[in-house]
Amino acid sequence: MGPLVPQEIIGQDWNMLIAFIIGIGFGFALEQAGFSSSRKLAGLFYGYDTVVLKVFFTAAVTAMLGLLYFSLFGWIDLNLVYVNPTFIWSAIGGGVIMGAGFIIGGFCPGTSVCAAAIGKIDAMIFLAGVVIGIFVFGEGYPLWKEFYNSGNLGNPKISEILGVSGGVMALLVIIAAGIMFWIGEWAEKKFTREEY
Repeated sequence: MGPLVPQEIIGQDWNMLIAFIIGIGFGFALEQAGFSSSRKLAGLFYGYDTVVLKVFFTAAVTAMLGLLYFSLFGWIDLNLVYVNPTFIWSAIGGGVIMGAGFIIGGFCPGTSVCAAAIGKIDAMIFLAGVVIGIFVFGEGYPLWKEFYNSGNLGNPKISEILGVSGGVMALLVIIAAGIMFWIGEWAEKKFTREEY
């Protein structure tokens, strides 16, 4: 993760302060959207509340389109955007572990910090579990290092794998988002709950 503003313009200390302020704003937005409620988050998996799905798809589409337009206007070079390397087997394993934690605890790591910050005890316990999990992973890394690094696919972009342009990929993501919004609306009607 690079600095928010180039080092030539402002120093590292100012970058950290700006990041801190943005983090507070992000936490405030999560709280206002109701994401500090484990019931709202768990509602996604049970189908009675799909706000989380809609918010994250909207954020992804907005960021994607913003980057594409910035690239079109020459304000950003997409070739300089870092893409994390993909280790397929550890990604699947980590996804299963995080997904199970999300379903059981009702939080993801970010929303648990938000909920703990406003004093929710279940979030504090969840966050303690996150810290323990990080400690166990770090201390036991030599045991699963080989698995962690298995299935290295390099730094692929889905558009490159499919052999399509960024614009076509954006259109496909927007179509997928529309389908997911429709499924979310259908699920909320089918699995409705009076109060939760």
